[in-house]
Amino acid sequence: MKTYKYPTIEETKELLKRPTIESNVIQEKVLSIINEVKTKGDKALFEFSKKFDGVSLTQLIVGETEFNGIESKVEKKLKSAINVAQTNINKFHKAQKSELLKIEIADGITCWRKSVPIEKVGLYIPGGTSPLFSTLLMLGIPANIAGCKEIVVCTPPQKNGKIADSILYVARLLGISKIFKVGGAQAIAAMALGTETISRVDKIFGPGNQWVTAAKQIVNSFGVAIDMPAGPSEVLVIADDSANPKFVATDLLSQAEHGVDSQVILISTSELLINLVMTEIDRYTKQLSRNEIIEKSLENSAAILVNNLDEAIGISNHYAPEHLILSVENAETVAEKIVNAGSVFLGNYSPESAGDYASGTNHTLPTNGFASAYSGVSLDSFMKKITFQNLTKSGLQKIAIAIETMADTEGLDAHKLAVTVRSEKDND
Repeated sequence: MKTYKYPTIEETKELLKRPTIESNVIQEKVLSIINEVKTKGDKALFEFSKKFDGVSLTQLIVGETEFNGIESKVEKKLKSAINVAQTNINKFHKAQKSELLKIEIADGITCWRKSVPIEKVGLYIPGGTSPLFSTLLMLGIPANIAGCKEIVVCTPPQKNGKIADSILYVARLLGISKIFKVGGAQAIAAMALGTETISRVDKIFGPGNQWVTAAKQIVNSFGVAIDMPAGPSEVLVIADDSANPKFVATDLLSQAEHGVDSQVILISTSELLINLVMTEIDRYTKQLSRNEIIEKSLENSAAILVNNLDEAIGISNHYAPEHLILSVENAETVAEKIVNAGSVFLGNYSPESAGDYASGTNHTLPTNGFASAYSGVSLDSFMKKITFQNLTKSGLQKIAIAIETMADTEGLDAHKLAVTVRSEKDND
């Protein structure tokens, strides 16, 4: 993890480039996978499982027998932890429900907007180096609250050809039964196009590596909605002298362990703090089980010394991190200046891990700078908004001249006529 002193924002654009494979290489290979699934359906999925996961499957769907005894296979301590997370995630997302509000624009003109659940949703649950059952909580809970009629889950099989017990337990807890042993770009293709076994969905959710992200963006061009471009994980920590070096170091490491293509950034007004954090990173890395992944991730990462917090905020807003931690004095005041971030964690006792698991907010967030335009997953992500309007004859007459004039100016005669005929006495 390299340290840079007092770079300009322009210089940080180069210093903080995300680690990526050449996009044209990914696009070409992912498109080939998608076309295979389109042409060969389930057969392609079996072939890709053998090729990429090293597993020869006999069926794609998780059968009922695989759920047998799942309660007893998960430790009581983990079940208790999942219950805490489920309660908090449920509470936060239920609070996002909005009441139907009818607006009387004028006498005889009433408009409103109604939230309607997306009928068929596909949830991609990463399972490569670590099966993320927490992601199933984050996506399955709001999907249930929204009232989605069909929930399809795709997740990579383990080397034994099974799905992790923790994922199956959460699925059973949430009442989700359609779980398929498919990962990577081929899973996204299957949910987008449909196969003999897997239903085509209307919208695909879930984070993943660069291949999964590329697949989501490609199928989006086919007319299938996606939640957002959510690729390799990242965190940016802004810290001043008030920060605890151990806290900062472990926050950085918690994201670095996600994968070799993850990126972690520290921006500080204190050179002493940076040095202390580096020492703690070295010490803790040796103790962690995923130290090889962490070390490779840290090669993509950086610590930046700045003159003041305004410079730090400027760099952060340009970078638009997935996760932003403000380990500074008066963190809530500083947070007012943040305009680009997926999720923000304030103060020394708000680790990013809290948002990943159990504070209640959603951990499916935009990465790779997309936080400048995208929001993280919420209840609204699983809904579509339909507008309604009801005009009486007198209500239409109030705006008839405005409509006719505007339609006439744009040369759309039929638009104008649709209003004019309703004003004629013979058509009462």
